[in-house]
Amino acid sequence: IEDLIAQEEMVITISHLGYIKRLPVSTYRRQARGGRGKSGQTTRETDFLEHMFIASTHDYILFFTAKGQLYWLKVYAIPQAGRTAQGKAIVNLIEIAQDDKIAAMLPVRNFNEGQYVVMATRRGVIKKTSLSAFCNPRRVGIRAINIPEDDVVIEARLTDGSHDIILATRHGQAIRFPEDKVRSMGRTAYGVRGIRLEQGDYLIGMVTLNRQDATLLVVSEKGMGKRSAVSDYRVTNRGGKGIITLRCGAKTGELVTIKEVVDEDEIILITQQGLIIRMPLTNVKVIGRNTMGVKLVNLSEGDRVVDVARIVPGEETDQEDVIEIEPGAGK
Repeated sequence: IEDLIAQEEMVITISHLGYIKRLPVSTYRRQARGGRGKSGQTTRETDFLEHMFIASTHDYILFFTAKGQLYWLKVYAIPQAGRTAQGKAIVNLIEIAQDDKIAAMLPVRNFNEGQYVVMATRRGVIKKTSLSAFCNPRRVGIRAINIPEDDVVIEARLTDGSHDIILATRHGQAIRFPEDKVRSMGRTAYGVRGIRLEQGDYLIGMVTLNRQDATLLVVSEKGMGKRSAVSDYRVTNRGGKGIITLRCGAKTGELVTIKEVVDEDEIILITQQGLIIRMPLTNVKVIGRNTMGVKLVNLSEGDRVVDVARIVPGEETDQEDVIEIEPGAGK
């Protein structure tokens, strides 16, 4: 069946209540910074879009749950739906427990030796496990991390063991340290401390640095964002308190995401009320680490940004606003 399915880059979205769908990236046209966006999904009043990433139809999607279970699914097995469609309940595709939810997703093409999955939790714990440990999942899932009841998984990244890792918190703190400060552990381990959190703070994102020419994009819940040079983040040992990556306040709200980007990238922002806006990163200035940033999206009253995906443009096609996406670029 897979040989008959064309390789195409898709936007995969998951709502707070667990509805999933895929649709082509070309659905979303480019807009200038500060635009209004357009509706990406029609949701119930009690639901909202919570996760979004980019993957090829032939990729595997590893689903990491908040409680540390792992499931996988081929992208082409996710139902394709229209831009405003709700999608299909993910519990109909994988056998996730009723009291659990999807926390992170990782597009993977092959389960090669020498690759690792780095996981981060809300309490600032980080764990590295060989990717090959996850190549034989069961339908009911397998244990990816043993996590206590007062913690949840928030992020997962694929690495080769040689990257620097940056962790960012809700209150705008960040820490950078070499990946070799975290040893590889088995699936049942919990992990080690990545960042020391202040009272009331928690981890919201993780970056594994891959490119020398990259900058770090941070976006707040009130639609403010900026890019900062990677060199602004000094390398330290894991377990410290970190430094300021966004000066949070009443105008910015709390930090939502941190991502590694380059000038040629584009991003898709998604809001709690289901609006989506796509823009080139040339519209987002590279400014100092200890600043508030610029307005990226004009939000309605009561709305807020909930997720951001990174898009890498390729060669232009004859059809306007259709671009090629780097596999796995979203999460």
